[in-house]
Amino acid sequence: MSDRYLNFANSPMGHRLVGVLGLPAPVRLERWTAGRMRPVEGALLINGGVLAEAASASLNRLTDQAFASADGLFGLPRWTAEHGPKLKALIFDASAISSTEELDQLREFFQPALKGLDLCPHVVVLGRPPESLKDPFAASAQRSLEGFTRSLGKEIRRGGTVQLLYVAKGAEDQLEGALRFFLSPKSAYVSGQVVRLVACSTQVNDWSRPLGGKTALVTGASRGIGASIAETLARDGASVVLLDVPAMKGALDALAARLGGRSVALDICAPDAAEQLLAALPDGVDIVVHNAGITRDKTLAKMSEAFWDSVIDVNLHAPQVLTKALLDGGKLHDNGRVVLLASISGIAGNMGQSNYAVSKAGLIGLANAWAPTLAKRGISINAVAPGFIETQMTAAIPLTIREAGRRMSSMGQGGLPQDVAETVAWFAQPTSGAVTGQVLRVCGQSLLGA
Repeated sequence: MSDRYLNFANSPMGHRLVGVLGLPAPVRLERWTAGRMRPVEGALLINGGVLAEAASASLNRLTDQAFASADGLFGLPRWTAEHGPKLKALIFDASAISSTEELDQLREFFQPALKGLDLCPHVVVLGRPPESLKDPFAASAQRSLEGFTRSLGKEIRRGGTVQLLYVAKGAEDQLEGALRFFLSPKSAYVSGQVVRLVACSTQVNDWSRPLGGKTALVTGASRGIGASIAETLARDGASVVLLDVPAMKGALDALAARLGGRSVALDICAPDAAEQLLAALPDGVDIVVHNAGITRDKTLAKMSEAFWDSVIDVNLHAPQVLTKALLDGGKLHDNGRVVLLASISGIAGNMGQSNYAVSKAGLIGLANAWAPTLAKRGISINAVAPGFIETQMTAAIPLTIREAGRRMSSMGQGGLPQDVAETVAWFAQPTSGAVTGQVLRVCGQSLLGA
């Protein structure tokens, strides 16, 4: 469904009117489009530091306009607010900040840079995991970065995003994959997030097709977010296996044919679902995306046993059973990727959705708990938690609730299925083995659960 207020606020007359009245003015977000050559199309500013030096090795692949915050850094020209171009991306290495006095470096770097931002800019702050530091003052300073990035995400406006990457020692060579995602329009609806990178041996050989040679299974793939995930994984080079209930076989077959994949019509809650799935995947898979999910909303006092059980079975129990079957049956390859579609309802809760919130929080818990064991085989498992996404389901929500869902975020608008799909595709990449047991919110920095 079209967001009429967003369209109005970005029209010539609407833009003037919302400015005069002091109303929210959401910016139409820039998203990834086919044929784009680099993650950053515009100027990128970087400071100095150990992690910045690691990031500088990939600057020529990230952008063709890189600038430094000081003379003599990485052979780059110095950017100044007075004479430099508008900035599309910022990388700030804060990993050396170890005291309260040094936190002033944040203000010194960002104050002039913020005045020179282009539309839809992307900011990444780099730090070290506080829990890895022995000095409590240094750990405190690094933990302070979370408050800074989340606050800046709410101040930056102009369709901008801000993320914090905690990079463990030994994980420096995994930065390019994360920067390609978080500095590009692929992360248009992701902001205020904290991600931890650990050492990982897998790399991407071809950034134009990072999933080349991989096979991906997507459940609930016939429409909406699931279909968008399948399309994005196929775009990135994966062979896709699309799964949905038998009633959706027509749409499933059509999508599979268009993407050059194949379809599996299967009820994931059937008693023999695991056996059917293993039989349908004779060669196994590299990527598993558990997208299938349902809602059956009622307040707890009025919720039937059938409503409760059906949501738990589809959203939580089936992913548990099917993933275990793939692992036990040797069908999920080493260095594989498992992505679970959770929800901000599983983080913040939601009235009338106690069953749904239970199921989605359970998926986040599954990623947290299973990560250490799966890491022994090089397999990562993560959760994606969408906020308000423009789908057929949200289009059916009453107008006032729908508008509140759209506006209650730093972006002031709903996301698109593409936003969720791009995040899933990043988690599916070989270099994203550096990220596991984590949850990434695709919610425009929603105020819910913030």
